[in-house]
Amino acid sequence: MPTAIPRLQSLSADLHVWSPPQRGWGLANCGLIASAGSAVWIDAPYDAVLARAFREQSLALLAERGAPERIDRVLVTHPNGDHYWGTSAVPDAEVIATRSARDHLRLEPDPQALHALQATADPETATGAYLLAHFGDFDWDGIRPTAPALLIDGELELRVGAVTVLATAMPPAHTVGDLIVHLPELSTVFAGDLIFGSTAERPGDHPVHWAGPLANVIAGGERILATGAETVVPGHGPVLGREDVRAHLRYLEHLRGSAARLHAAGVPVAEAARRVLDEGRNPELGLPERLVVTLGAEYRHLDGSPHPVLLEEFARMTAFAAALRPAEHR
Repeated sequence: MPTAIPRLQSLSADLHVWSPPQRGWGLANCGLIASAGSAVWIDAPYDAVLARAFREQSLALLAERGAPERIDRVLVTHPNGDHYWGTSAVPDAEVIATRSARDHLRLEPDPQALHALQATADPETATGAYLLAHFGDFDWDGIRPTAPALLIDGELELRVGAVTVLATAMPPAHTVGDLIVHLPELSTVFAGDLIFGSTAERPGDHPVHWAGPLANVIAGGERILATGAETVVPGHGPVLGREDVRAHLRYLEHLRGSAARLHAAGVPVAEAARRVLDEGRNPELGLPERLVVTLGAEYRHLDGSPHPVLLEEFARMTAFAAALRPAEHR
């Protein structure tokens, strides 16, 4: 999966989005707020190559404006590596995340562990083949994310020049450490992975939710709409309007109802994912194997079972992917 380097796109004079043109694992949207000599990132890219490109483009834009060439802060919408690890490219920036993000960081492999897995992956196994196919082009060698300096509960208000920034910690949903970033004067919300973007012109991927329950994910989307923002930047995929977000929430409502029905009938998670796919809804979405993770999280909330180790969850998902697309794993 060769990764095209995104280019900064302006949403307004003070706000810019860095959105990978491809879909797939690890290709997350990031934001740059640059106003009155101050600059803030919203999220940071996954690996050293992408993070360096985002930094260089950000600093070039600041230089064009005669502003100091530095990133003052990074707001991390959640602690998955594809939104956090690139803070290593701006080690002097203050990193801000939710207090509960620390709980998720204890579950997720760090860059060194994932680099080691990547280097030793066996392409003859389902997990190794999947890891190399979807993550093999990322460069985590030597990457060291900057530890959050400010951990928040509730809401934090910042000023970035003329821009008001409202960062709000959310209940467990995509992870246990989600936050949304609302820019009221710019009528924009950065949703992190509470929302996965997809439109008819630019289809995205199935969402993947590690924590859940889906009721919290849906409530987070409703809260985003309640801000009145006209523009929503999802964690992945194209920038969305309000009706796009509503369509995504309808997808999640259907998934939630299906999970409740299939769980009550005693259908195992993998078979539940297969049945949801067999309905033929949203055939344009990629990475259908992610349903195993999202439905698995919903099942845990329905029956009270403990959260598995993420690598075990990943192995179950890759086994499902191998059954769906065996040619990719021969």
